[in-house]
Amino acid sequence: MEPQPSDRDQEAGVGRRHVLGLALGAGLVPALAPPLAAAAHATSAAPPVRDTEPVGALGLRVAAVAAAQLGVPYAWGGGDRLGASLGFCDEENGYLNGVCLGEKTVGFDCSGLSLYCWYRGSDGAVELGHYTIAQFNRSAPVERDALAPGDLLFFSRPDAPLHHVGIHVGDGAMIHAERTGTLVARVEHVLDVPRWAGEFAGARRPGPPAG
Repeated sequence: MEPQPSDRDQEAGVGRRHVLGLALGAGLVPALAPPLAAAAHATSAAPPVRDTEPVGALGLRVAAVAAAQLGVPYAWGGGDRLGASLGFCDEENGYLNGVCLGEKTVGFDCSGLSLYCWYRGSDGAVELGHYTIAQFNRSAPVERDALAPGDLLFFSRPDAPLHHVGIHVGDGAMIHAERTGTLVARVEHVLDVPRWAGEFAGARRPGPPAG
């Protein structure tokens, strides 16, 4: 759960993930920012998903892929369509106790995990951007009482708009990759946990591109 990298660090990280993630990530995991107000405005035309929409098989597959990643290490910048990949460190992120773990760890960051789960669960039909704001912008809003497995839960703070994303897997639980030094984990009744409830910025549901 770390701030988004700068454009410069994003470009460096994408290149590093492409070269090293292909070599390491594929072998370890089997292949099966604008402010919040601006992000919300960019997606205001997307109609909300109502609670009359049935739970889809796609979301259940996404949730199953997420469950299969439990215990995979967090890696800042890690994760792509193939699965876990080598992360990296920038000026602030990827460190634990002053040691750069990002560039030594094959794993997922929060948006890398959701990217992989949706790509794999949809058999490649849904490809999200790696960054949290991009994923927010590419998904339709979901009312809280209509949450279904596979939906993405977004979290925000005044100092870090849309700083984190997790995958709702049913029964109020979320699977996510939180921060350097942790493993992909499941949080039960996440929106009843004061910390997460206080930062909850809304739920979104990705889908295949129109047309």
